[in-house]
Amino acid sequence: MQVKDETEHIRPKRDREATRRRILAAARDLFGEHGYDGVTVRMIAARAEANMALVNRYFGSKAALFGEVLAGESTLREVVAGDPDGLPRRLAEHFVRQTDQRCGTPISRMLDRSAGHPEVKEILLRHLEDVFVGPLVAQLDGPDARARALLAGTVLMGVGSVRRVLGLDDLRAADPAELTDRLTTMFTAALAAPSDR
Repeated sequence: MQVKDETEHIRPKRDREATRRRILAAARDLFGEHGYDGVTVRMIAARAEANMALVNRYFGSKAALFGEVLAGESTLREVVAGDPDGLPRRLAEHFVRQTDQRCGTPISRMLDRSAGHPEVKEILLRHLEDVFVGPLVAQLDGPDARARALLAGTVLMGVGSVRRVLGLDDLRAADPAELTDRLTTMFTAALAAPSDR
C-alpha cells in the first residue's frame, strides 16, 4: 500500500461553473466598457483570472461568448411571457425601466458600444428572434403576427437609439406613470390585429 507524502502539493479541483461565471462577468464588463471590437479573448481571460484556452474551450469564440453574455443578461423573455392581455403594459413598463437607468445596464452599454459590428448584428438578430419575436408571434392571434411583433420590437429597441443620439433626460423627467400609459397605448396599437383596430 502506498502512503501519500503529506508534503506533496494537492491541486484544488477546478470549479468549471465558477470559472465560466467569472469569464461571463468579465466579458460582460469589458464589452460594456470597450465594445466588441475593443475587447480580446486575452483581455477577458486576464480579467477573469482564467487561462485563455479555457475561454475558447468553454465558449468556442469571442462571438459565441458575446452571445452567451447577451442570453444570460436579457430580461425580454420574462417580459414577453405571461398573459397576452397584459403584454402591452409589460412592454411599456420594461421600456420605462430602461429609460430610468442613469448609466444604462451592463447589457445596454454592451449593445450601445457593439451593435454596429457585423458578427454582433448576427448574434443580436438570433437573440431577438429567440427571446422576443418568436415568443411574441406565438402569443398573437390574427394575420401579420410577425409584422406586428417586429413593430413592437422597433418601439422597444428605440430606447437604445434615443439614448445614443439624443439622451434620455427628457424621458426621465416625464412622469413614469404617464409615460407607461402612453407607451401601453402605443404597444397596444402595434400588437393589435387588423380586425381589432
